[in-house]
Amino acid sequence: MSERISDFSKGAAFVNGRYVPAGEATISIFDWGFGKSDVTYDVVHVWGGAFFRLDQHLSRFERSMAGLRMSIPHERDEIAEILTECVRLSGLREAYVAMIATRGAPLPGMPRKLSLMKNRFHAYAVPWIDVIPPEVQERGAHLIIAKTPRIPTESVDPTIKNFHWGDLVKAMFEAEDAGADNAVLLDGHGLVTEGPGFNVFMVKNGVVVSPDRGALEGITRQTVFDLCDELGMPWEIRAISADELRDADEIFTSTTAGGVMPASRIDGTILTNDRPGPVSARLKDAYWQWHREGRDATPIDYG
Repeated sequence: MSERISDFSKGAAFVNGRYVPAGEATISIFDWGFGKSDVTYDVVHVWGGAFFRLDQHLSRFERSMAGLRMSIPHERDEIAEILTECVRLSGLREAYVAMIATRGAPLPGMPRKLSLMKNRFHAYAVPWIDVIPPEVQERGAHLIIAKTPRIPTESVDPTIKNFHWGDLVKAMFEAEDAGADNAVLLDGHGLVTEGPGFNVFMVKNGVVVSPDRGALEGITRQTVFDLCDELGMPWEIRAISADELRDADEIFTSTTAGGVMPASRIDGTILTNDRPGPVSARLKDAYWQWHREGRDATPIDYG
């Protein structure tokens, strides 16, 4: 009988120590990563056959694991090799690549002591995904400020990438019900945090501003600040009220899965003639220019 040839064309995953097609990737239903959202992860994208800012994503993943007191049997270079192999097997030139650490599953009879559990590492590469579809980015996203508050930072640290999406999912339904594309969440004090899978920015009087609380310290967010420095645009990280966001000259969002993504409406208020604003558009163009120039790129050898 001939050996079955695996089809990795729709993506590749690394689970339980081996590579499998993405559609065959599984973890135990007893793993606390599944049952209790006791998990952290990070996502890096591949564009034009190269990782973008891979080192920064690996560093954040390591910080997140340390924050949750997790340890996996793979050093940093090994993790990079596994991610690379997932992409190479898939053959994808544009991909969304995830690294995941779960708490693992307690063994039968094991005391309920987290330090005794064996943490697990998984990874996968799948075709490129945009958090906000390209056609929506072209006209500018229509956003709302959700009534659902962001989970308090005292309960879940937003700087550790996590699967605690209960509040974000409720906000997404609010946006859907309102006929909007997505939502921005406030904290318990009415100050802007982030959206489901993206950081938020406003532009006021030429200054680019991003919230100082309740949000992931995004790699793309940092890239926006780096772009601002290069383009001579002033920027700040500070508290932003809901009213201030509604009164912004421009609003845009950022994420690994989409880059710099302009908005054109907030709570029904039309910004910049219902199109992406000039600052947002300039930053978006500069972001993709960095990709075209191969800056901060780690090329993949597809063999």
